[in-house]
Amino acid sequence: MHRRVLSIICMLWLFACTLMAESPKPVTSIDLQDGDSFVFLGDSITHQCLYTQYVEDYFYTRYPERRIHFYNSGVSGDKAGDALARFEGDVASQNPKYVSVLLGMNDGTYRHFDRETFDRYEIDMTQLLEQIAGIHATGILMGPSMYDSRVSVSKPPRWVAGDPKQVAEVTGYYAPVLAFYGAWVRDQATHRGLGYVDMQNIMEQLTRSQRVEDPNFNMIPDAVHPDANGQAVMAFAILEQMSANRQVSAITATKANDQWRVAGGKDAITDVRGDDHSLGFTFVASALPWVLPPEAQLGYAITKSGHKLSNERVRVLGLAPGRYDLLIDGIKVGTYAHSALAAKIELQSNDKTPQYQQALAVANLNKERNEKAIHPLRDKWAQLRNRFTRPGKTGSDEYKEYLIEFNKEISALNELAAQYEKKIYEAAQPVARKYELVATTE
Repeated sequence: MHRRVLSIICMLWLFACTLMAESPKPVTSIDLQDGDSFVFLGDSITHQCLYTQYVEDYFYTRYPERRIHFYNSGVSGDKAGDALARFEGDVASQNPKYVSVLLGMNDGTYRHFDRETFDRYEIDMTQLLEQIAGIHATGILMGPSMYDSRVSVSKPPRWVAGDPKQVAEVTGYYAPVLAFYGAWVRDQATHRGLGYVDMQNIMEQLTRSQRVEDPNFNMIPDAVHPDANGQAVMAFAILEQMSANRQVSAITATKANDQWRVAGGKDAITDVRGDDHSLGFTFVASALPWVLPPEAQLGYAITKSGHKLSNERVRVLGLAPGRYDLLIDGIKVGTYAHSALAAKIELQSNDKTPQYQQALAVANLNKERNEKAIHPLRDKWAQLRNRFTRPGKTGSDEYKEYLIEFNKEISALNELAAQYEKKIYEAAQPVARKYELVATTE
């Protein structure tokens, strides 16, 4: 009997080892190299062109030497089945290395959990994941973003406002429904070895913490679509959970034997000079800080995105006791005690620095790119779906004629986006900056 039990245990152990060997390792980072493409696939929240824009800003400024191409594939109102219908022309055609997927908000139909509704979502999402694998892209799956039930109590979504039963369901149950959908997506990512980003929890946690100070705080004005601050939180979630590079630059200056030594890691330091009461050098950073437009600053601040994902550090040891002005390219960006400089200062959120202003110019260019090229392009795809959704319409002569003009308009908008992309990379290129620390006269 003992021998038989031991045999069974050994068989179970071997079976477990086989399963472990066959289980793929989940993706935990996004590795985009020169020439790679990234597609954001989703519904209206992606169609807003905000969290996508902010992720783009990060890569444009963190890796200005690479030409990474981003493509927004969000369409307002889409379910997983709609994304499937346009996959070839709107996703596969971009030859992406990665495809992020943010769907589910519409798939749950804004009601209490319904098994038949979920089954449809599961079937379509499974096919969508197979399609992504079929084009040799890596999926970065995202659980649905937060549904703000507090907002929906006083301001139900317009598409349920006339139905008291659905208002009650969407107010009291829809956030848990989306959590269930997100758990399924997470498990799919685990089983398939894909990336996963939990959107709902981080948005809910930050909303709760902010409401301790301001009960009226919200970053989802209509309960569904995050504003710029909410979308900044979403961008942070993607980058933080996908292990983005956290450091912009790190300068360390030390004085020994009356000689200053300044190191910047892989970044170039030249023209070092100074004494007990001053220090100067020229620094060429290989990256810029991650800077977002003003409308997204609260979301950037409450996630501590600067410190966590855009650290621009300066540490100086050896200055005589006192206070020192820091000038970059002749611009005074702050005054610091020698002890603060010896501990370290962080510059990534200092809007007086030339590098912050350079990064802001990049962000503003990308905002213009999204407003003038990307959002209109997404509108065209939405119009195509809305006009030709009935069975048989896609084989009609009307559809074929419509496609001729549609493809011309899409090509023109893609060309405009490419022109902006070129300007963005030109604006993001490294610039030599002159740093000076001088004893303050104040």
